[in-house]
Amino acid sequence: MRIGEIAAVVGVTTRAIRHYHHVGLLPEPERRPNGYRAYTVRDAVLLARVRRLTELGLSLDEVRDVLADDAGRDLADVLEELDADLARQEAEIKERRRRLAVLLAAEPGAGEPTSPALAALLAKAPRTTSPAAAKDREHLTLLDASGVGGEEIYAALGPLASDPGMLALYERLDELAEAPADDPRIPGLAAELVAAVPDEVFAAIPRDGAVVTGFKEALLAEYAPAQAEVVRRVMEAFIERGRG
Repeated sequence: MRIGEIAAVVGVTTRAIRHYHHVGLLPEPERRPNGYRAYTVRDAVLLARVRRLTELGLSLDEVRDVLADDAGRDLADVLEELDADLARQEAEIKERRRRLAVLLAAEPGAGEPTSPALAALLAKAPRTTSPAAAKDREHLTLLDASGVGGEEIYAALGPLASDPGMLALYERLDELAEAPADDPRIPGLAAELVAAVPDEVFAAIPRDGAVVTGFKEALLAEYAPAQAEVVRRVMEAFIERGRG
């Protein structure tokens, strides 16, 4: 096999293979009279092993140590271990998909990883097709799963979740999906969203603002420019009022 062929078989780039050669992780194969490298089945197995180990999070130095332990082993043994690795990965993916299917099929607030307190909060929210409202539910679920959320915050958010006026604010946020980051509607909407949040919620946020700042970049990246500016202003208000 030539370098492009083995790259396609294993699912890596030719650049990665050349890098592995450069750092001594993958031995250089013999070259044919025309100058092209000639890769064998064992080279493909070794390369697949490298890919699998790096996907598991091992550094190249750690991969080198593992491969050193493989030296001298029969090809069949290495193939069996590689197959076992792939079987474990397949089982992990199957379990992730099972959990995802449960979440997709569940009613709002009944999703698998939510705590009882968050499930009770989400159950109070009226049904809506608002993308902005859906994002808020996802963010609360993420905070809950990370242990950042808490019963005090969820209890304080209860009146807000059941307030029909929040749906109107979400819809106004949805309307900014195609707007630029300097849209004149941004300041007013941000101010109204901040004003709608009960003081008890701000009081429940840790004084260092960790509830907000820890997820700031990830959250803002999910929004269009004008929406992100609104959310950024609201988050900054959360931090300031939480410190007060």
